[in-house]
Amino acid sequence: MKSRIFLILAICALISCKRESKISSSQWISVSEYVQYNETGEALKLKSGNFTYDFKKNQIPFKKVILLNASMAGYISELGAEDLIIGVSSPEYIFSEKIQGKIKRGSIQNVGNEQKYDVEKIISLKPDAIFTNHIASFDNTYQLLKNNGIQVIFLDEYKEQKPLEKTAYLKLFGKLFGIDKKAEAEYTEIEKNYNELRKLALKAKEKPLVLANEMYGDVWYLPGGKTSVANYISDANAQYILNNNTEEKAVPMSFEEVFSKAKSVKYWVNAGNHISKKEMLNMNPFYGKLNVFNKGYVYGIGGREKEKANDFFESGIVRADWVLKDYIKIFHPELLPDYQLTYMKEVK
Repeated sequence: MKSRIFLILAICALISCKRESKISSSQWISVSEYVQYNETGEALKLKSGNFTYDFKKNQIPFKKVILLNASMAGYISELGAEDLIIGVSSPEYIFSEKIQGKIKRGSIQNVGNEQKYDVEKIISLKPDAIFTNHIASFDNTYQLLKNNGIQVIFLDEYKEQKPLEKTAYLKLFGKLFGIDKKAEAEYTEIEKNYNELRKLALKAKEKPLVLANEMYGDVWYLPGGKTSVANYISDANAQYILNNNTEEKAVPMSFEEVFSKAKSVKYWVNAGNHISKKEMLNMNPFYGKLNVFNKGYVYGIGGREKEKANDFFESGIVRADWVLKDYIKIFHPELLPDYQLTYMKEVK
């Protein structure tokens, strides 16, 4: 009896080993923490967060796509693949001049916004794929689109906390659009620039203390110590006010808590897109109590804006090297004497 039990266990172990070999992680190519793909002769499998996709070779490369997030436009613009876009949501938030031109000429259609997508128009456009962040409240809409044969691909790049891993989504778009080599070349160039800038930052003599973000109502949502903002500050050779924190999400604090930690802060970054300190005080008089507000330097993300569109949330998602260069210029201006800020702007 025991021998039979051992035999059954051995067979089960062998079966499980065989199954594991079929889905071995070594077969998957990692793009970032949240995205992997596995390519065979007949198919391309994609893992994005909790979602898995199987594309047959005759389904890719995609020729017609719809974007439901402005950040997705940043990747496609970087690859020069704007002609593949046939629809976008909330076009007023897209910064790209080329995409805006296509919207005005009608070659890119407005398919609604995050309050309500125009499902009938989306279906009539017959896209090969839709790219979007996953919003649970839209699950019924996503299912309706899928029922009509439309591929809905969820890419939550905003969850990526390492700047270059956000950039690495270029590789994924390159794979899905059939421009792998171009995407790899673009990523390699940005990665090279980023690493050279990080080395340059180490030459700075000071390592200033930095505060980030701003208050909403009575709460200051500081980036956690493992967020992309914190990583940028660290790579720019500065000290973030929550550098010992281990959160990958925002850390809510009261003004009093921030005030007690911010006495020696020299730079305040990502302070919204305010046009002046006077405007900031009108919104929140408490800011006037901060030493950094009165004696330090305050920078917002208003360097590249057009009405509602802000390129920091578009090309800035992709061009990690340009964002890092801005931070280095702010914290260590002597290292980049001739450089003009791209996304950041001093609030005076």
